[in-house]
Amino acid sequence: MPLHFDAAEYATRQSAATRAVQEAGLDALLMFAPESHFWICGYDTFGFAMFQCLVLTADGDLHLLTRLPDMRQAQLTSTLPDDHIHIWPEHQGATPAENLRSLLADLGVAQGRIGFESQTAGLTDANGQLLRAALPDLIDASALIRDLRRVKSAAEISMHRRAANLSDDALDAAVEATGAGAFEGNILAAMQGAVFKGGGDYAGNEFILGSGPGALLCRYYSGRRHLDAQDQLTLEWSGAYARYHAAMMRTLVIGSPDPRQRAMQDAAEEALAACEAAIQPGNPMGDVYDAHARVFDAHGFAESRLQACGYGMGAVYTPIWVDFPMFYEGNPLVMQENQVFFLHMVLMDSDAGLAMCLGHSVLVTATGAERLSRHGTELITC
Repeated sequence: MPLHFDAAEYATRQSAATRAVQEAGLDALLMFAPESHFWICGYDTFGFAMFQCLVLTADGDLHLLTRLPDMRQAQLTSTLPDDHIHIWPEHQGATPAENLRSLLADLGVAQGRIGFESQTAGLTDANGQLLRAALPDLIDASALIRDLRRVKSAAEISMHRRAANLSDDALDAAVEATGAGAFEGNILAAMQGAVFKGGGDYAGNEFILGSGPGALLCRYYSGRRHLDAQDQLTLEWSGAYARYHAAMMRTLVIGSPDPRQRAMQDAAEEALAACEAAIQPGNPMGDVYDAHARVFDAHGFAESRLQACGYGMGAVYTPIWVDFPMFYEGNPLVMQENQVFFLHMVLMDSDAGLAMCLGHSVLVTATGAERLSRHGTELITC
């Protein structure tokens, strides 16, 4: 049950990763990103908050070094055999980086060219310093698995579709719970409950909810209020299924929309359609950002838009569900078929105190962008 894919899928991933290690001229790769662990063998835990490392050798050997509490987690959720799960001893003065060096010696690669993942919450600065002290000649290979994860298999796309269904369910629940006098906590509970009832997971970061002046924020913050008879509610959330995400964003209007807010909504719908049209395999990601900026600027909202308009989706872990890369000005990275992106059209007018946000996730197909949401993009009033 805990393994979400069949043996052939994992074998394909491990073979691709092994080839990438070989092509990079490495003898081994040290994986600290939980996304890498989950993708390559299914290992699923928040134990990455402590020191743990998954080692892939150029021969295709896969070994995990972790703490004792995660031993059974690895046995249940991963493809790793028991003798490839290694526990570092936890006591005062323990040095897991030294234990990792000993494991590499046992695998015959301690003196070779070793890559590692540094761009991850799975390796704190403190642990990174200990790692470099034990293995001073490491080579940064943070992009190796990340690049392999970028294009999704058919099995992964089905997970994204299920996540998108959960995102839609959460929006339905939010609309039903929203109205004058509604308590923000009840709206959040309804949204998160819809995801759980649908068999989903906690998302990679908190659901974002803000009303009144807080509707102009695009980060979660603590504190709840009741909605006024005339109000605005900005929501950014994602269904998550088997860790795969499909984020969405909406600003709901309680009462009668301000005429400027209707104009913001119209611009957001036009910008979203323009971004979708710019998504084509072989085109640079910067084209999508340019489409977003061109529409908003033409509508007079240059000062209200953000400097990015979306990013990749995948199977990701806390603290954020962003699965880089992002859509920003001049990004030369070429889009590929079977990538999944979240597009967010965000307008925050601080002078008027108005927000209008619109977004959903899309799949890159051979002919362009396919919306994964069943919902339309029209203004929602409650």
